[in-house]
This record gives sequence, C-alpha cells and structure tokens, in this order.
Amino acid sequence: MKLSLAAAAGAALLAMASGALAAEPIVAKLQTSAPGAAKPVAGGAVFECLGDMCASRTPSADTNTVRGCKELARQVGAVSSFGPSSKQMSADQLSSCNESAHK
Repeated sequence: MKLSLAAAAGAALLAMASGALAAEPIVAKLQTSAPGAAKPVAGGAVFECLGDMCASRTPSADTNTVRGCKELARQVGAVSSFGPSSKQMSADQLSSCNESAHK
C-alpha cells in the first residue's frame, strides 16, 4: 500500500514537472526593433513585443514551431533567435522562419 502511494506521488510530480516544461515562455529576439509595443498572435499564442524582444508567457503546442515563428515574423519582422531558453531554433529553422518576414 505504501509503495503504491509513493509511486502515485512520484507519477504526479513527473506530470507536474513535464507540464511546467511545456509552459516555458517562448522568446524571440528581433533583428530590428519594432516601433512601439505590439501584441501579435502567432502559433496560437499572444506575444508581447517591445523594442527588439517578443515573448509569449502562455505558449500553445504550436507556438515553438517553424510555423509559429513564421507567423510572428510576418507581423514583426525577421528574428535572430526564437524559442524557450532551453531549446532555441537552429540556424536552418531560423532561415526558414525568416523567409516569411515582412520587408
């Protein structure tokens, strides 16, 4: 009985930890500053942009994708980095993303 309770508690902690990782903010560093503050929607999440930084505190499963990056780049311009601090997009992914940037 005690072992089952400990196993259940361990499983609950793992579920909470993986949920916390999924909610890590997505941050985009823009190649040029955006004028004023903006709140574009990209990848199913609202980003808050100020200067050359945009961040989504409540990303969806689609936010940290090349598609999500492209949607943001279309609205605010090319990005030099994109993703949570633990896993930024690769140079190839950023290149694909920036093909959609507004000129």
